[in-house]
Amino acid sequence: MPLFTDSERRLLKAVSDLAYANPFLPERTQFERAALGRDYVPSAPVWSASVSEPDAPSPNVARLHARLCPLIEGIGKRIKSTPAANPEELAIYQDNVHYLLYQRYYSDFISSKTWGFYEKFAADWRALLPDASRFETAREAPHFFACFRQVQRAFHHIFDNIIGNSMPAARLRASAWQSVFTHDPRRYRRRLYKRMGDFPTLITGPSGTGKELVARAIAGSRYIAFDPARCRFEDPPGEAFIAVNLAALSPSLIESELFGHKRGAFTGAIGDRKGWLEACPAAGSVFLDELGEMDLSIQVKLLRVIETRRFSAVGDTALREFQGKLIAATNRDLTVEIRAGRFREDLYYRLCADLVRTPSLREQIDDSPEVLRDLLLFMVRRVVGDEAEQALAEVDDWVRNHMPAEYAWPGNYRELEQCVRNVIIRRSYQPMEAATGADSFLSRFERGELSAEEVMGHYAALVYRQTSTYEETARRLGLDRRTVKAKVEDYQARRSATA
Repeated sequence: MPLFTDSERRLLKAVSDLAYANPFLPERTQFERAALGRDYVPSAPVWSASVSEPDAPSPNVARLHARLCPLIEGIGKRIKSTPAANPEELAIYQDNVHYLLYQRYYSDFISSKTWGFYEKFAADWRALLPDASRFETAREAPHFFACFRQVQRAFHHIFDNIIGNSMPAARLRASAWQSVFTHDPRRYRRRLYKRMGDFPTLITGPSGTGKELVARAIAGSRYIAFDPARCRFEDPPGEAFIAVNLAALSPSLIESELFGHKRGAFTGAIGDRKGWLEACPAAGSVFLDELGEMDLSIQVKLLRVIETRRFSAVGDTALREFQGKLIAATNRDLTVEIRAGRFREDLYYRLCADLVRTPSLREQIDDSPEVLRDLLLFMVRRVVGDEAEQALAEVDDWVRNHMPAEYAWPGNYRELEQCVRNVIIRRSYQPMEAATGADSFLSRFERGELSAEEVMGHYAALVYRQTSTYEETARRLGLDRRTVKAKVEDYQARRSATA
């Protein structure tokens, strides 16, 4: 005899699918609609922070929870009196218990400083999944407690750090979610939760598109086991997110920072130093920004770390272990770098199993013009804090009245943030093209009135604004870094003097 009526099966099957769906994809709303039917409240397909209600939950979550509570308790009683229940129905019921308990304790995971509510959670778990011979997860209350906390943390890290109601932003949030839980969260919670540190993540995209924010969201969402005996999470000691900007360091310093060194390994090595790879705890992450700047000799050592999880410090032969997760980012086209012999192909293939691409600001605006206001609010809040609403009106009004609707925002979010700061301080902002008199420059260029120094300075400054590093600008221009730095600084000084 079936455990469910037809209407109950439709609801419970939809909730079963919803419980393991990617919350940042439109499929979430489809499952909510299937579960609630006429009670479904229409909502946007993209789950993102809103200007008017930044923390407002979906109204359908509360409606589903209210409907599930009595239904699950009733079905639980039926199961006890039905020894030969259908395994498929038991699996669907089990998924619904997972979803129900996650929602029931969601606010506790957010607000609690200690984890004493675990006993109550475990009692509910035993009451709703009493028979280990029928429910595969019946004995896994501590593991699911850890998974639920991880889901809550991951949602807020991704939701709070990756802003925008455009589909490119939604796809980025969904991609970050998959980097944490894979496309199959059931397999993740059964097997892969222990092994996700073995998979490096590579984040690509134009300069200024928030690659470090994505890295922090992924790193802050890793699984941390719960110890029920001591009623605490096994939080990693030390730094859980270690960011290393490779463009700011020389090759020898990069090697020392990452792998550590022994005393006497080189001039100035007056003591042993533990590198970031060794210092990173098991649940931590090392973020290598500007990966394309890494010297080929160090790429060889990094490849070995990825393949074996082991490495040696500079000046030492003893093997050490990297226990954390590696996240890397670059704005370079690595396929071009490989063809030019500047990046190892085997390292690329080790990194690209989990690939995340950040969209440009122009892509977001083209898809959803109103996203600009959300991004302005996000940045204004970071600058002025409590007076964000008042300042937002001023900034938003200025941008809409003075910036062309089709403006490309070549500096992406970094440029938008500079625009916000300029408007707050001076009530004005001049893009580089306007500030340097792009029309005047082009007309003077066409008339042959510019010196080679002026042309080079203008072009070097333009490339520097896109790359944000003298090293990458020098590489693109085929010049020495110090030459590029001098030309950019001279150009900026001349521009300030004529402003």
